[in-house]
Order: sequence, then structure tokens, then C-alpha cells
Amino acid sequence: MAGDPAKATSASSFAALRHLPFAVLWGAAILGNIGSFMRDVASAWLATDLAAGPAGVAMVQAAATLPIFLLAIPAGVLSDILDRRKFLIAIQCLLAAVSITLMILAQSGMMTIELLVGLTFVGGLGAALMAPTWQAIAPELVPPRDLKGAVALNSLGVNIARSIGPAAGGLLLASFGAALTYGADVASYIIVMAALLWWPRPKQARDSLSERFPGAFRAGLRYARASRELHVVLLRAAIFFVFASAVWALLPLVARQLLGGDAGFYGVLLGAVGAGAILGAMILPRLRSRLDADGLMLAAAIVTALAMAVLAAAPPPFAALAVLLLLGAAWIVALTTLNGAAQSILPNWVRGRVLAVYLTVFNGAMTAGSLGWGAVAQLVGVPGGLLAGAAGLMVVAILLHRIKLPMGEADLAASNHWPEPLVAEPVAHDRGPVLILIEYRIAPTDRAAFLEALRRLSGERRRDGAYAWGITEDAADRERLVEWFMVESWAEHLRQHHRVSHADADVQEGVRRFHQGPEAPAVRHFLTVAAR
Repeated sequence: MAGDPAKATSASSFAALRHLPFAVLWGAAILGNIGSFMRDVASAWLATDLAAGPAGVAMVQAAATLPIFLLAIPAGVLSDILDRRKFLIAIQCLLAAVSITLMILAQSGMMTIELLVGLTFVGGLGAALMAPTWQAIAPELVPPRDLKGAVALNSLGVNIARSIGPAAGGLLLASFGAALTYGADVASYIIVMAALLWWPRPKQARDSLSERFPGAFRAGLRYARASRELHVVLLRAAIFFVFASAVWALLPLVARQLLGGDAGFYGVLLGAVGAGAILGAMILPRLRSRLDADGLMLAAAIVTALAMAVLAAAPPPFAALAVLLLLGAAWIVALTTLNGAAQSILPNWVRGRVLAVYLTVFNGAMTAGSLGWGAVAQLVGVPGGLLAGAAGLMVVAILLHRIKLPMGEADLAASNHWPEPLVAEPVAHDRGPVLILIEYRIAPTDRAAFLEALRRLSGERRRDGAYAWGITEDAADRERLVEWFMVESWAEHLRQHHRVSHADADVQEGVRRFHQGPEAPAVRHFLTVAAR
């Protein structure tokens, strides 16, 4: 009889801590995130002193998320082509410099809302560069059998920091002021840098097909543009986060104006959100046994909307804490569900870059929502802004429930079933573009079904590297059809050979079964010849 799945999951998750490099970096990351949350609390609270109204406060939130919207995709590419340890250390130096500057300005009394927004933006640049790179190092720290557990522990670590950092930051801010709070953040970066310097990372060998930034960037965008399943996830995420961002943009004003709290109370409120997220992560397996992904998203949206509506009514402090616990649980359910849907439809070769596209949409929605709800609150007040966001979220959640998230059950492991292309002599990797022709002989009675199967195959061709695709027929023989597609270089076509998944192979087999003839469809490769 199989063991308890919950126990197996728990054991698998914590097994990753047996590996010393992961355990050290995981602990350092928690301390680093605690420092970041402390800095964010100080900045958000300072904004309520420096800004003239809700729009100014929301600008600080927007400045933190806008860089991730702008740089997530380039950061995902950089994480694949640079030395990750050196890159992460450089990012920690940048973030430490930002917090040192904030500390000096706060201590000297020279802080302005413009400087605060600008430095928050620079800090957001560092966060944008760090996020995909930190996620990408997990496979280097643990063996494949513990990778899922390591990913789960990383999510748990963020929420541990979220439950501690804001409360600690609020207490420091209320007791000693913003300068000391920023100083504590600087110390956290020093700890992370020390852990990264200690990490005995082996040098990574580069193979002959390693991608360069421009090509890798285009390949990631090409995949994202061609994946219909990804479009569904991105649409659902964008609309949810645009409306749900209202509570995050206005929470400092809720704490100060509606609930009459100080900086310490604001930190406690954020700590309650983090604690709720941990609670949500613990109960999520049970929820998944009762609800599918679409049901989870609907439930998360309803709970978030109700929490916003209750906060708009200026409840007693204890009730606000309870509401924010529920909000944190709903938030982690939505994040995990959407991220899991995205992860489940991505092959490994493009995972980082396309997840960066997801992060771009997420942070773009949060940025636009923060600015928009700040402007709404400026016109109708904080309660009105929260109620408008809650009503909008409830409506779109019901409408979007009909657009189902992908199941993600396809086998995306590389099949490696394509034979090596035949060449008369070695071909330079940078030569291109390359035209690939595949010749089929199709019976007239099978033509419609073949073209429909080929239409499904075209998406796979484009996702794996083709920038153009088409189907032609012989004018003298209508049973002879030729599929063609183009890739930008010979190296990119060789990479395409290694990208085809088992699920793609099944689609290709569905096309080839219509081919009439004793031999497989003929495949030919044509290289561009420069005119003399």
C-alpha cells in the first residue's frame, strides 16, 4: 500500500536541507528577504509622511514592481549565460548600496518623495535581476530527486521572511527610526554575500550550442508568443493581479488612516499576511483534493475581494489581523496555482525565460494596478478604492472561471528522436537562416484531417525555434504536400533537435500517419547562399 502523500511530500521537502550548500544559501536567503521586507516597510511608511496623498504612496509600490516588469525577461536570459554566483554577488552589492543611501538620507533628514521613489526603483532593478537567477541555482544545490522539495522550501522561506520581516521592520521603525531599519537591511545583504562567496560552485562547462543573449532572448519570446496554453495563464494572472493589487497599494493608508495604527502596527499587519501565506501553503494540499485549479482561483479571488471589503469598513485591529491572515492564505493559493500552471506547461530548456515572461505580466499588472488604484483612492477615498477593487475582482473572477487553466499533463521531457541532419560537409553554427522541407504524400480523402493535424504541429515548430512556417502543394501533383519552416541559424536548428518533447513527438506521429508510401517523409535542409 502506498504511503501517506502528505508525509512523503513533507519528507521530500525537508530532505533538501541535508545538502549543506542548499541549507546555507536557503538560510541566507531568508535573512536577506527579512531585510528586504524591513526596508519596504520603512519606505512605505516614510511615503505616508512625504507624499501629499494616496497617489504618492502608490508610486512607491509601483517603483518597486516596475523594474521587474521591464527587466524580468532580460534577467532570465542573463541567468543562463553568466556565472550565477558572481552575478548574484554583484546584485547584493547594488542592493546594499541602495539601502546605505536610504539610511544616510533618512538619518540626515534629506529624504524626499522623489528620492524615495527613485531609490526604490533602483532597488527594484536589483530584485528584478536576482529573482530568476536565484531560482535557477536550485538544481545546482541538490540532486534531481530533491529538486521539488528545494523549490517548495524556497517558497516556504519567502513566506517565513514575509511573516517576520514586516513586523520586525515595523518595530524597529517605531522604536529607532527609518535609518536603523535600513541599516539592518544592509547587514542582511552582507550575510547573503558571505554565503555566496562560501558556496563551492564548480566551474560550468559551456557546450558548443550554448546560446548567446540576443538569440536566447528571441527564442524565449518566440516560445511565449506561440504557446496558446501560456496565453491563458498570462491572461488569468494579469486580470487577477490588476484588481487584487488594490489592497497592496492602499494597505499603508489602511493602517494609518482607517485603523489609526503606527509603523509598528503596519508591520504587524504585513506579518499577518505572511503568517496567512504559511497557513495557506499548509492547507493547499487539502484544497487541491477538493478543487481543481480553476476552483482554487475562484475561491482565492472571492476571499481576497471579501477581505478588501472588510478593510474598507475600518474594522477593529484584531478583526483586521484576522482578515489579513485570510488574505495571505488566499494570496499564496492564487500565486501557487498560477505559477504551477505556468511551470507545468514549460519544457526545461525555456523554463527560466518564459517564467520571466510570467513575472513580467505579474509585475506589470501589479504596477498598473498600484498606479490605477492610487488614482482611484485619490478621487473617492481609500474605502472607495478598496470597494471598487473588491467589486471588480469579484466580477472578473466569475467571468474568467469559464476560461480554464491548462492541465499541464503532457510529457515535456526531450524525446531526442530526430536523427542528425545529413550534411555534405561541416556547417558553421552561425550560418543561416536555414530552410527545412518535409515532403508528404497524402491521399485526397485524408487531406482535411492531415491539414488539421499539421496546424497543431505548426505551434510546436514555432515554439521550438521556427520564426516562419507554411505548407505548400505541388501544382502538378496535389497529393504531394511540403511542410516548410525556417530557423535563424544552423545552431538554432541543432538546438531544435534537442528541444522536441515526447508530447511533440506524439503530435508529429499523428501527422506522419497520414503519409502514404513505403518510406518516411523526406526531410531536406537548405542553407542561404550569399550572392556574389
